[in-house]
Amino acid sequence: MSELTEGYLGITASGGKSRVPAKLDYIQSFTGGFLALFMWGHMLLVSSILISNDFMYSVTKTLEGNFIIDGGSPLLVSIFAFIIFIIFVVHATMGIRKMPANFKQYQVLRAHAKSLRHGDTNLWLTQAFTGFVMLFLGSVHLYIMMTNSSDIGPYSSADRVWSEWMWPLYILLLLAVEFHGTIGLYRLSVKWGWFDGKNPRSTRVRLKRLKWILTVFFLILGFASLVAYIKIGIEHVDHVGEKYIPTSLTQGAI
Repeated sequence: MSELTEGYLGITASGGKSRVPAKLDYIQSFTGGFLALFMWGHMLLVSSILISNDFMYSVTKTLEGNFIIDGGSPLLVSIFAFIIFIIFVVHATMGIRKMPANFKQYQVLRAHAKSLRHGDTNLWLTQAFTGFVMLFLGSVHLYIMMTNSSDIGPYSSADRVWSEWMWPLYILLLLAVEFHGTIGLYRLSVKWGWFDGKNPRSTRVRLKRLKWILTVFFLILGFASLVAYIKIGIEHVDHVGEKYIPTSLTQGAI
């Protein structure tokens, strides 16, 4: 009964203020920060295709653990993708509790945002919208990574992007992820006061400028990588399903 009272009224059985919302906020902050930093690392790995097909192949094999398992194992990628999916679901669950529960609440929130004309409030609305989009598109991508981890590589990834018509989803997912992630890290920094210093107001201005720089950088990197995969996919359209063979092996076979 005490848990029921705490859940409905926000107070403990002894009459004190419940600490559950604060704990949930901490979980949301931790999982969100982790996922944002993970996505930056993920983007850098995906963009390895911009260097060369061989480099992207070597990155893939490293992620498959070829330095400890002969030839690597895609199962390691599936397991890691599953872990990311669990963290993703936890973060989404924590975030949904702050979303408007019905249209009336949304109208109140929208009217409040318009009357304030506050930049950070608009950023929250953008983050809420992109988070809603990611809940669906991100789940699709993670499911593919969990169930088809053996189809990652210069040709396999390019075939998925182009021949399997995943590029429209990846365009939308890229936009949602980069806006959501950078806004999230900015809001975390402001919320927890990590870089406040002696003048929090000027720090917030600098953080917001940095946020936009990072957003633009990762969007350019992401779209450049996506174009590279599309180009390879178009060139490989008559050989869909063929795995990439690194140059070192093809030269060694001659």
